[in-house]
Amino acid sequence: MTTTADPDVRPDPPEPSADGSLAEFGYRQELHRSLGRYASFAAGFSFISVLTTVFQFFAFGYAFGGPVFFWAWPAVLIGQLLVAACFAELAAQYPISGAIYQWSSRLSNLTFGWFAGWIMVIGQIVVVAAAALALQVVLPAIWSGFQLVGDDPAPTSASGAANAAILGVLLLVLTTFVNVIDNRVMSLINRVGVTAEIIGAVLIIVLLLTHSERTPGITFHTGTALESGLFGALLVGSFTAAYVMIGFDSAGEMSEETHHPRRTAPRTILTALASAGLLGGLIILAGLLAAPSLTDGRLGVEGLSYVLTSSLGDGVGRALLVDVVVAIAVATLAIQTSACRMLFSMARDGQLPFSARLAKVNPRTGMPSAPALVVGVLAAALLLLNFASPEAFLAIGTTCIVMLYLAYAMVTGPLLLRRVKGTFTTTGTDETGKPLFSLGRWGIPVNVLALLYGLFMTVNLAWPRAAVYDPAGGHWYFQWFTAIFLLTTLLLGLLYQVVKGQRGHAASDGSPEAVSTQSV
Repeated sequence: MTTTADPDVRPDPPEPSADGSLAEFGYRQELHRSLGRYASFAAGFSFISVLTTVFQFFAFGYAFGGPVFFWAWPAVLIGQLLVAACFAELAAQYPISGAIYQWSSRLSNLTFGWFAGWIMVIGQIVVVAAAALALQVVLPAIWSGFQLVGDDPAPTSASGAANAAILGVLLLVLTTFVNVIDNRVMSLINRVGVTAEIIGAVLIIVLLLTHSERTPGITFHTGTALESGLFGALLVGSFTAAYVMIGFDSAGEMSEETHHPRRTAPRTILTALASAGLLGGLIILAGLLAAPSLTDGRLGVEGLSYVLTSSLGDGVGRALLVDVVVAIAVATLAIQTSACRMLFSMARDGQLPFSARLAKVNPRTGMPSAPALVVGVLAAALLLLNFASPEAFLAIGTTCIVMLYLAYAMVTGPLLLRRVKGTFTTTGTDETGKPLFSLGRWGIPVNVLALLYGLFMTVNLAWPRAAVYDPAGGHWYFQWFTAIFLLTTLLLGLLYQVVKGQRGHAASDGSPEAVSTQSV
């Protein structure tokens, strides 16, 4: 009997072009290079995970922006595509795990790049926790038995927040286990999950559009959601889009495990974001058109779960919600994997405590096990905040967005400086002999807009709006949670740098500190 090999997860024969590319930066191949183009696309798409994030934050966007919050979606998509285009160039130049850390370090200096990586990995850990919390938005809507604590499933209620933490911890146990098994198993689960998510998203869009209750003109109404008018509605409504469209750089994170990474990663970064952006926008529009009511208050509390079960009936609605659960699980897995690769990359350069242990790769599985355990435990610890107060749900979600946006700006900023100085070029060829991905003469204008957009959104998301972060009042620490968390992260990073400097530090061979930065 003959068997047919999976075209997307292949064995690990020697691949001189890819391994030689890695050796060019002073590293040796340790992670198993077994991912094809679709697996690379799945890494970026599953981090974004439109079903997970749109279902998680649709109610928030509608509650504060009304129907007009839909228009924040294309604005954020365009802004993030500008950032993704810059990242695509860098993925072609530097096909290395730990993308943000590696790119920033090699464009600027090791210290600046270290802080970019530090902020990014802490942000990724927070994203893992936030993604795991999304189960609370869906599981109790499928079956009330999933509400293990209390009887109010709303994520912003005391019992809903506590239940979200419990469900999230259980999911983290599962994803941590998968992240230490084998990268082929992880990739298979990821690809199957992404395929199911895309099919489910298309079905949701089609079914909701066939049950429309109103015309698209409703998206030009703010309703009574926000007193600050159209601009204020868009600013706060952009939180939903900003939370969804992050993590597309994950395709770059997996470069050392991808065949032909210089050619594959740039394209999958862009296609993952573009496809997720298109599907997510259509889901939001379809949800607004098919909602039984825009004024009964349920849409701003229960979100899309309410729309599915009310418009399509319990049977069909719950079946589609099961697909959303799959998407949430796969998203949590993918985000944890991305954080693991960031920890691995920084540890391999000797840039973290316990670096030797964190950088160790199991030669059989091709997976760095210790980072998976660290990310899983820290994310679970963050979920305990949900027991303290329901507002922690929103605080955690917003904080992770700000962290990633800031880390992205710490790449686009140095990249723009290199462009202006004329020291950044995109000459060279990929593994197939074709020219590397390049923005050409559009590089500077795209880069300028990407940086300005990133800085604007960072300030917008971190702005301590009492109505958003502390609606009940009396909890100043939630209103300022994002700023406090970011400042604490920076201070801890600075403390580590001081201690490391006092003890002395020898860079590893592949570190940006040890390998002189090329004029790319």
